[in-house]
Amino acid sequence: MKLMRHGPAGSERPGIMDATGRMRDLSGVVPDIAGAGLAPESLAKLASIDPDRLPLVPEGTRYGPCVGNVGKFICVGLNYADHAAESGMEVPHEPVLFFKATSAICGPNDDVIIPRGSVKTDWEVELGVVIGREARHVPREKAPDHIAGYCVINDLSEREFQLERGGQWVKGKSCDTFGPLGPWLVTCDEVPDPQSLDIWLEVDGVRRQDGNTRTMIFGVAEIVSYISRFMSLQPGDVISTGTPPGVGLGMKPDPVYLRPGQVMRLGIQGLGEQTQRTVADGGMKEIAGMCDAI
Repeated sequence: MKLMRHGPAGSERPGIMDATGRMRDLSGVVPDIAGAGLAPESLAKLASIDPDRLPLVPEGTRYGPCVGNVGKFICVGLNYADHAAESGMEVPHEPVLFFKATSAICGPNDDVIIPRGSVKTDWEVELGVVIGREARHVPREKAPDHIAGYCVINDLSEREFQLERGGQWVKGKSCDTFGPLGPWLVTCDEVPDPQSLDIWLEVDGVRRQDGNTRTMIFGVAEIVSYISRFMSLQPGDVISTGTPPGVGLGMKPDPVYLRPGQVMRLGIQGLGEQTQRTVADGGMKEIAGMCDAI
């Protein structure tokens, strides 16, 4: 199944894609694509429904973040060896974990706001893992049983805030609109091998990232198992699994960063595409309509 959320920011409704690629409204069936609604029994109930009997969602309706009410937004850093090299950092011996504020979450095609004072806003296409069953001290071979599905994430980063302002990475990763999710949550039955997916990103039509999840240092099952040793993972938690090479920070001879008025397009094989326009920070009034209400 391909599950999504549609409608104005903060008022999204659940949806499902039918066999012809049209969005159908699920709000008469489930309250949201979130939390307990991602448990195996809930997904089995949705799989038994004939989408053609559900109301059509008008074309052009906004896609919201594909998961609502995210409890934890956990990221894995430097998870592709060639990305670690371009960043000038050593390949890690264990997964590098950090958090991204859930207030960064927005729709997959919403505008991305360049933060005030930013001169180093960067792109990062990543495979997102959505938890469907509580995971605590889960062995690697059982980890896939705890995954509801997968999605596209743009793990946007402000490199000066992240690397030059002291402390941890979180303040360079958590700016408003720095976490587009979607367009869909694709359930595991449609992604038999998450370690063989093409992954790419373009800026203004120029291909900047072009990789495959097979080159991850730590695969999806290992990541879920590893994180579950340190904290319980709950249904609706999102894990962003790292980015392949080609980020602006690693451009040669000089880094290249985003500026207002540019367009990013990114996608992962079978998981859909995102398109975002970059805009200058016009203050809270402009931001208010873009981010998902958490």
